Amino acid sequence: MDIIFESWPWYISGPLIAMVMSLLIYFGKTFGMSSNLRTFCSMAGAGKKSEFFNFKWQDQKWNLMVVLGAVIGGFIAHFLLTKEIDIQLNPITIEKLESLGFKQIGKNLLPPEIYSWDAVLSLKGILILLIGGFLVGFGTRYAGGCTSGHAITGLSNLQVPSLIAVIGFFVGGLLMTHLILPLLF
Repeated sequence: MDIIFESWPWYISGPLIAMVMSLLIYFGKTFGMSSNLRTFCSMAGAGKKSEFFNFKWQDQKWNLMVVLGAVIGGFIAHFLLTKEIDIQLNPITIEKLESLGFKQIGKNLLPPEIYSWDAVLSLKGILILLIGGFLVGFGTRYAGGCTSGHAITGLSNLQVPSLIAVIGFFVGGLLMTHLILPLLF
C-alpha cells in the first residue's frame, strides 16, 4: 500500500532545522555525517592502529542516531513519500542530457544510466564509486567536515571556514557537472 504525502513547505521544515540547530548549539554539540565514520572506526578498534581514531566514542553515541535517522528517513521517503511525476526540465538541459546518452529524462529522480544495478556493477561504475569515494573521503578530511556539518552547523555558528568550505562545495559541484560528468558519459 502506497501512502503519498506532500513534502513539507519551507516555512515548516526551515524553522524545524533552525530549532534542532539551536538545541545542538545550546548543548554544545555539532552536527555532521562524516564524524560518524570516525566513530564507527573507533568502535571497531581502529584507535589501536591510528591515534586519530583513539577517542572516547561513547560520547558520540547521540550522533549515531543521525545515521539511523538518515536510513529510516530514506526508507520512508522512498517507499511512502515518493510519487511518480514528470520532472519539468529546461529543453536545453534535456538536449544536453540526451547528447550524453541519457534516456527517459525527467521520468525518474535518479537516472538509471547512473543508478541502476547494471550501471553500478559495471567496471566504469565500480571505478567511479572507488575514485569518487576516495575523493569525497579525502575532501571531507581536508575541509574539516562534510557538507552537512559545514553548511548546517558551521554556517549556523557563523564560522568563516565553513563559509569557505560551502563555497568550495558549490564550485566543485559546478565543475563536476559541467566539466567532468560529460567526460564520464
